[in-house]
Amino acid sequence: MATEVDTNQYDSSKDKKFEPDALDDYPKIEEGKQTSANGVLEALGYEPELVRNRSTLQVAFMSFVLAAIPYGLATTFVYPLVGGGPVNIIWGWLAVSVVILCVAASLGEITSVYPTAGGVYYQTFMLSPPSYRRIASWICGWSYVVGNITITLAVNLGSTLFLVSCINVFESSPGVGIFEAETYQVFLIFLAVTFLSTAVSAFGNKWLPYLDTFAIFWTLAGVLAIVICVLVIAKDGRHDAEYVFTHFEPQSGWPAGWSFCVGLLQAAYSTSSTGMIICMCEEVQHPSTQVPKAMVGTVILNTLAGLLFLVPLVFVLPDTTMLAALASGQPMPTIIKSAIGNEVGSFLLLLPLIVLALLCVIGCTTAVSRSTWAFARDGGIPGSKWWKQVNKDGVPFNAMMLGTAVQILLGFIYFGSTAAFNAFSGVGVITLTVSYACPIAVSLAGGRKHIKNGQFDLGTLGLVCNIVALAWSILVIPLFCMPTSIPVSAETVNYAPVVFVAFILIASAWYWVWGYEKYAGPPSLDSEPWP
Repeated sequence: MATEVDTNQYDSSKDKKFEPDALDDYPKIEEGKQTSANGVLEALGYEPELVRNRSTLQVAFMSFVLAAIPYGLATTFVYPLVGGGPVNIIWGWLAVSVVILCVAASLGEITSVYPTAGGVYYQTFMLSPPSYRRIASWICGWSYVVGNITITLAVNLGSTLFLVSCINVFESSPGVGIFEAETYQVFLIFLAVTFLSTAVSAFGNKWLPYLDTFAIFWTLAGVLAIVICVLVIAKDGRHDAEYVFTHFEPQSGWPAGWSFCVGLLQAAYSTSSTGMIICMCEEVQHPSTQVPKAMVGTVILNTLAGLLFLVPLVFVLPDTTMLAALASGQPMPTIIKSAIGNEVGSFLLLLPLIVLALLCVIGCTTAVSRSTWAFARDGGIPGSKWWKQVNKDGVPFNAMMLGTAVQILLGFIYFGSTAAFNAFSGVGVITLTVSYACPIAVSLAGGRKHIKNGQFDLGTLGLVCNIVALAWSILVIPLFCMPTSIPVSAETVNYAPVVFVAFILIASAWYWVWGYEKYAGPPSLDSEPWP
């Protein structure tokens, strides 16, 4: 059980800022032993409760599954399509990937010093001045938890809509799919996907690393099959390289430059999971090195995988106006069917993406449970005494059920607006980006002094990465609150700012009602004896 934090009354006299140089006195623990990671965790103020059953490759594989390239790119393909077409699809992906690499590197440096499941909010607390460390960690913690939940909800609902679109490559008549998919049917499929992912994550914890490993090879085989088949068959012909790499055709109604930026949601959504892997720090054997390497390495791998997937598809892209107007909002099945010209063949090529979607949902559900559990462990969530419990298998089951329940409740929004997926994906990107920016900002403001105590110090390059990451964070909030296209209708309005503001109001109200007096934050290193 974690070291208890006194949540009955906050004592400001104990609110001292931890001096990073104190880590210089930390006893060096023999590398290669699991007890070294547990020793560091105890030094950070916690008792080990989870099972360290992941290797370096396995944590990297989970990070890859959370991003789920190419599935994440497939379900959000409409955004760059409307934003600017081929240029937005290819160069937007590259631009965001470079930015996210900077985010991963920045978080990796800090995580190397503070490898806990609390991740970004723990880091924010430890690096902030005493005057605002509690409120800063509170905002970051709520952003991180809400971001994990809403991005997982977006994946669940996106997987559902994608599955329906894949089924409808089979047509009852020209242009009419075999599955009409009424709103209630979509919601029932969404529930099935959510319950399945929760069950696998809850009861198959020891098998999850093997699922992540399987996902890597499955994805590679699936992408190669799609790429080879669409390029070789290309039933409707192929575009030339000039079209693929230089054609810019915005259809959003926004000015060209802003239209391109709005189209970046596809890449931002697919890479937003970069920092989610931090919540697995207490389940890997050497988190100070494994997790930073996994974050950075996975971004590089995702960038290459994304290009391998996107470039061939743009070569065989059908009419973009027709794709942007699809009622399903899922152009990928139509693109593949256009290139293959056969219903059965198209569905078989889409099958790897469907399976990857389910694996991604499982990984995201796991991340939700860990992030919720970690924040509850430090008293940041109402009813923390229930949500911080861990079962005999090392699974924070109650926290997982809480995350699932919140997703289902939010899922009812779909009955009121089919644009709900846009809202969930948008607010997920915004809140996760805010949570990533918090520790990077306070680290940079403090002169990055603590970085020298970790094992992932990038020096001047790290400073550059910090600046790029924060600049991106400032752009993301207004950018993804905008509607994808104008003029706006009830079907196209972006509800992300509504959800985002609601989250801010709830988190703020709970802080002033309860947190201001009783939230002490994570265990402070200077108030806990070193081993």
